[in-house]
Amino acid sequence: MSAANVLVTTPLPPQPVLQALLERLREGLLLFTEDGKVALANPAAQNLLGSDDTIAPAPQRLRQLLPPDALGQARQHGQWNGSLPLGEGVVIAHLYHHGEPGRGHYLALFHPIEGQEDYERELQQRHAELRQAYLRLNGAQEKLLQSEKMASIGQLAAGVAHEINNPIGYVHSNLGSLQEYLRSLFTVIEAYERALRAPDPKALIPEIDDIRDRLDIDFISRDLPQLMAESREGIERVTRIVRDLKDFSYSGRDESWKLVDLHSGLESTINIIWNELKYKVTLQREFGQLPLVECLPSELNQVYMNLLLNAGHAIAERGTITVRTGVDGETVWVEFEDTGGGISPELRQRIFDPFFTTKPVGSGTGLGLSISYSIINKHHGRIDLDSTPGVGSRFRVVLPIKQPR
Repeated sequence: MSAANVLVTTPLPPQPVLQALLERLREGLLLFTEDGKVALANPAAQNLLGSDDTIAPAPQRLRQLLPPDALGQARQHGQWNGSLPLGEGVVIAHLYHHGEPGRGHYLALFHPIEGQEDYERELQQRHAELRQAYLRLNGAQEKLLQSEKMASIGQLAAGVAHEINNPIGYVHSNLGSLQEYLRSLFTVIEAYERALRAPDPKALIPEIDDIRDRLDIDFISRDLPQLMAESREGIERVTRIVRDLKDFSYSGRDESWKLVDLHSGLESTINIIWNELKYKVTLQREFGQLPLVECLPSELNQVYMNLLLNAGHAIAERGTITVRTGVDGETVWVEFEDTGGGISPELRQRIFDPFFTTKPVGSGTGLGLSISYSIINKHHGRIDLDSTPGVGSRFRVVLPIKQPR
C-alpha cells in the first residue's frame, strides 16, 4: 500500500503493542502466504481453526473449510467473503489477497456469529445475495437462449428468403398476366358497349366474335380463376412463413405456461427450416393423437428446430427423417429419427455439453443440444437417445402433459 491510500500520521506501535491488541480481538485474523506459511495468527484465529499443527496447519485447515473457488476468487478479484460452518456454529469469513501470483499473501478475517438474531440476519443476507446471483444467472441464460435462437435464424436466413422469394416471384408473374387479361377483357367490354349503343347491335356480332377469338377470351375465362387461386396460395405461403418466423424469434421472457397443440409447433418449425432440408431429406410424419400439453411453446419450437437440423446435417446425401408423436400415460413424446451416420459411443457422452460440436469452425455454436437439454429439463422432461453408427439416430423428447405444481 502507498501513502496515497493509507493514512499514517504517527509511526506504528512496536510489535508487543500490536500483539497485545491482536490478542484482545474477538475476531480471528490470519495472515499467510500462498504456499501456506503462517505470517501472523491471533489467538482467536488459532482457536477457530485449531492451533495444533500436528493435526493440520491453520491455512490448510482454512482451505478445507473454504469453498473450492474461494482462494481463486480472492486471487482474481482481490477479495472473497462468505459463511463457513465451524463445529455447531457459523463464522463469517473475509478473505483478501495482495501480491504477484505465487508470491502473494492472504489475509483472512473471521467473525463468529453469536445468537439466533445474528444467525438469522446473516442467513437473510446470504439469501438476498443468492437471489441476486440467481436472477443474474437466469437473465444470462435467457440472453444465451435468445442469442442461440437468433444465430439459428441467421444461419437459415438465406433459405427463408428463398422460401419467401419463390411465391413472391410467381405472384409477380401472375400479376403481369392478370394485367394483360384485364386489358383484353376491357377491350371486349368496350366492343359490347358499342354494340349496345348501335342502332342495330346484331350488326357488330362478327366484330365481337373476331375480338374474342383474337384475344382468346375463352382461355382467359378458364385460366383466370386458376391464376387467382395460385396467387392467393403464394401470398398465404409468405404470410405463414413470416408468422412462423415471428413466433419462433419471439423472446420467451414474458411467455407464460399454456396449453398448446404440439403438432402446430412442429409444423411451424418445419415450415421455417424446410428449405434447409428439402434438397436431401424425405420427411415422414407419423403423428398420433396428442392432448393439449402445458409448456412454453416458443422454447419447444427451438428444441424441434435444433433436433431437425442436427438430423439433416447427419444425412450426407439423401435420407429420411421421420417425426413421430405419441402418448404414454401422463406423458407425451416427440421423436426425430434420421437415416444419417449415427453417433459413436464416445461422442454420445458429450453431445449435450455446452460448446461441443463436430461441425467445422464457423458452422455451429455447439449450443443447440445443450440448450435443448436445458429447455426440456425446465419442462420436467427428458431427451432419450438411441443411435447406431452407420444406421442413424433417434432422439425422443418426453414431456409431462401437465407441469408439476
